[in-house]
Amino acid sequence: MWNRDEVKGKADQLKGRVKQAAGDLDDNEELRNEGEAQEAGGKVQQSIGKGRRKVGEAIENVGKNLKR
Repeated sequence: MWNRDEVKGKADQLKGRVKQAAGDLDDNEELRNEGEAQEAGGKVQQSIGKGRRKVGEAIENVGKNLKR
């Protein structure tokens, strides 16, 4: 199950891609660069969320193994 950081990261990546496309259509380099930065930030946030989820899953597995 995805956590909040993963979902927000994916959404930011999508918004960044849309801004890049809009910048390409309007020949607006500033908007394109803003989109690239937002997409990159989204990738970082999604990676952090994924790492957080993996750590949580590992802790759950350790807890289950200790109960046995």
